[in-house]
Amino acid sequence: VLKPFLRSGHSHLKRHQRIHTGDKPYSCDLCAKTFSQSGNLEIHRRVHTGEKPYWCEQCGKMFSQSSSLKRHQLIHTHTLIWPFLIVCSPVIVGPKHHHCQHCDKSFTTSKYLKIHQRVHTGENLHSCDQCGAAFILQSYLKNHQRIHTGEKPYSCDQCGAAFIKQSDLKKHQRIHTGEKPYSCDQCGAAFTQQGSLKNHQRIHTGEKPYSCDQCGKTFSMSGNLKSHQRIHNGEKPYSCDHCGQTFSMNGHLISHRRVHTGEKPYWCEQCGKIFSTCGQLKSHRRVHTGEKPYWCEQCGKMFSEGGSLKSHHQRVHTAS
Repeated sequence: VLKPFLRSGHSHLKRHQRIHTGDKPYSCDLCAKTFSQSGNLEIHRRVHTGEKPYWCEQCGKMFSQSSSLKRHQLIHTHTLIWPFLIVCSPVIVGPKHHHCQHCDKSFTTSKYLKIHQRVHTGENLHSCDQCGAAFILQSYLKNHQRIHTGEKPYSCDQCGAAFIKQSDLKKHQRIHTGEKPYSCDQCGAAFTQQGSLKNHQRIHTGEKPYSCDQCGKTFSMSGNLKSHQRIHNGEKPYSCDHCGQTFSMNGHLISHRRVHTGEKPYWCEQCGKIFSTCGQLKSHRRVHTGEKPYWCEQCGKMFSEGGSLKSHHQRVHTAS
């Protein structure tokens, strides 16, 4: 079939013919790489100049090509369908006339409906040959496979920490820069990650969406629920490499290790005394403030430490 070239006259035809001839008349003056179209050369030059004229209005990330921006924008509209499978909704805003016959989702174009239907049919998904995880985009599969290979191609130039994804490196670098782009509109507290802000906002809303299926206790963060569940299952996944003692929480292990290292990172600004845990410092400060937050319900006597109250109760009120 002969392809007609009515627009732009002879130049448009000439540009098309380079597909067949392999002619690449445009060359980069910095690395000598050649291109068939001047527009492709212009895009390539941004590799050397670092120019990124396209930027995401939602997160501020910048790109050298408009296609990269469009691909990135899918991140903001993605939906998790089942573990590891990511299906992207269209960025285009408009009437959704294309309906999925398997579920209640609707889409602006037949193209996006077709992509979505892979969730139900399993067709044309990119699958991991090691664990079977499936992805809608090849790039997501590539990132996932690094979990198996251990590859971490993105490294911090300040501390050497390495990461699987470039986005994870960007989040980490905020530790060094002090950048906190996400702020609470109620109290002004700022955070390095959007997820941390979301967790914080539950302080104001009182929302606790994670509940223990054994005792019903609720939590604002999934990590707190996971730690709590170890009370029921007795799991202690953190072990000391010096003495073998195990702990249910990583923080408890960190505090315990100071028994072996002698490290005492907490110090009293009033008298200079140093402590191995934050709790010990907090208890010590009551020597200076006179605070006694623990009191006996039977006789009203007050104490600066919970341990002292417990000893008092056993000695005075339960003595035979």
